[in-house]
Amino acid sequence: MIRSVVRGTGSALPRRIMKNIDFEGVVETTDEWIVQRTGIRQRHIASDDETTASLGEAAARAALADAGLTPDDIDLVLVATSTPNNTFPATAVEIQNRLGMRHGFAFDMQAVCSGFVYAVTTADAYIRGGIAKRVLVIGSETFSRILDWNDRSTCVLFGDGAGALVLEAQQGEGTIADRGVLALSLRSDGAHKDKLYVDGGPSTTGTVGHLRMEGREVFKHAVGMITDVIEATFGQAGITASDLDWFVPHQANKRIIDASAKKLGIEERKVVVTVDLHGNTSAASVPLALSIAAHDGRIKRGDLVLLEAMGGGFTWGVVLIRW
Repeated sequence: MIRSVVRGTGSALPRRIMKNIDFEGVVETTDEWIVQRTGIRQRHIASDDETTASLGEAAARAALADAGLTPDDIDLVLVATSTPNNTFPATAVEIQNRLGMRHGFAFDMQAVCSGFVYAVTTADAYIRGGIAKRVLVIGSETFSRILDWNDRSTCVLFGDGAGALVLEAQQGEGTIADRGVLALSLRSDGAHKDKLYVDGGPSTTGTVGHLRMEGREVFKHAVGMITDVIEATFGQAGITASDLDWFVPHQANKRIIDASAKKLGIEERKVVVTVDLHGNTSAASVPLALSIAAHDGRIKRGDLVLLEAMGGGFTWGVVLIRW
């Protein structure tokens, strides 16, 4: 059977680093409070010349170089983002153009922090369906553009960045030993929209708007909701948490990551954590963490890796990959 195998990963971060102490005097907060509540110590903030497209392009080029491929080898560019460069066209087509691609196709996906997980499952469907052989999957965000910098409950949480991977069609045996995407599960429930949303949009206010969040409610649901999709995925693959080599969750909050891993019975040493360095980068969160862990030698060929994310909507999902 055809599997979607990871050929390469890459990431990109804005030049500017904003540390927790930089918020003191801007909003009523302290470094100690932010670290204690979230585990975040710093985040990268895009300058005027850095956009979702430029960061996505940089991450894409890094992933292509890691894969030993060029843009000519790619059939589809798929970008997960909630902060596109324009309402339309898709940021994916802008990145396609930046890469010099004059073939294939490109489009965006919007599932907020779950966007990259949704995009990987979509890429896998295109590959298994024979529509594309190689897909460049990118998560890129400039959430600093939609933050209310007077709201201390949200402005300290988010950062900007991008991550990417190249998926390639390869023949597998149809067993858990195959490399590539092995199992996945997605969910959403629109009843929770008002717990995490942006208070603007072209069809309502005609403005971009700002991010709004009910933090305690999001925390409660983030820990509780992921269980169903992870258990479904484990069931598809015939594995348990003890079989995992690495757990790469959405990097929203260290307390959420720790509580989720504990609830699932995943050992702390198997959890990839980058939230302290990047904050919550929404759809860029998982691919950023994945790329860093792959390039520093933690994730190795043959490892069993579980990606997990939950975002506004609510949306949530997981993907199980043999590296």
